[in-house]
Amino acid sequence: MRAIALSGQTASALPRQRFSLGYVLIAPLVLWLLLTVIIPLIGAVGLSLQDMRIVGTASNYIGLANYGRVLSDGAFWAAAGRSVLWVVGNAVLQTALGFLVAILLNQRLRLARAARMWILLSWVLPTAVLVIIWRWMLSSAGGGLINALLIEARLIRLPISFFGSAESAMITLIVINSWRWFPLTALFILAGLQAIPDELYEAAKVDGASAVQRFRHITLPSLQPVLASLGLIGFLWSVNVFDVIWLLTQGGPSDGTTTLPVFIYNAAFKQYRLSEAAAASVIFGILLLACAALFLRLVGSPERER
Repeated sequence: MRAIALSGQTASALPRQRFSLGYVLIAPLVLWLLLTVIIPLIGAVGLSLQDMRIVGTASNYIGLANYGRVLSDGAFWAAAGRSVLWVVGNAVLQTALGFLVAILLNQRLRLARAARMWILLSWVLPTAVLVIIWRWMLSSAGGGLINALLIEARLIRLPISFFGSAESAMITLIVINSWRWFPLTALFILAGLQAIPDELYEAAKVDGASAVQRFRHITLPSLQPVLASLGLIGFLWSVNVFDVIWLLTQGGPSDGTTTLPVFIYNAAFKQYRLSEAAAASVIFGILLLACAALFLRLVGSPERER
């Protein structure tokens, strides 16, 4: 009886030991999130309730006054509108390019494996290198590769100033950012395509389904979890892009490429309105959470779809 009792105690202790081990294993990640996300977020909320203009200067508590200034600032809402345009443009172009490349790589071609590796080159390039390459290629002065090719092909007579107007600058930035990120989208879609059983396509062919019908009724429904995940992650990544925009245009010309991250940076470090920038960042975070919740409600959770 004593042996049975001891064995029962040992068996009941095992789940608790495993439970404690789980806490120990996730503790470093929780600590990292606490130091890099939670504490800075609390600090930003506290800063937004003060009147600090420059880092390190004295400040007073002013409540929600900064939120009122930001919400009544037309420049903030103009930047929000540009952020929406930026996200939609990137989503459409990256998804289209990713689908096209993924379908090509999914074919049983000899160079497909090598192409899967080389396609990630644009994604792993440092931002500074990417900016230098695209500035040289898009230069409207002598030496710009794109303008030289267009003139040589007699498609244009004079060099194009790709960053000369707000509209052309935004379109150019969307193309550059999509060129950088579409390989990752393509690999996600490719993984989803390879997970679709070939028997489904073969049965559809036997039933007389065309290529368009097979794509509509087999490929798209099967890729819905992948596309839902890409949609949410791509939205959060795209809307927070700062480095490419700042290094190429700094939000110009005439604030034509000033998205919300650039607006917050300008307010904090160029206009010396640190507390207002903190309030804008808090509002920006709330808007992102609301958009993510709305996306999950409309599209559905990727985990639930699986």
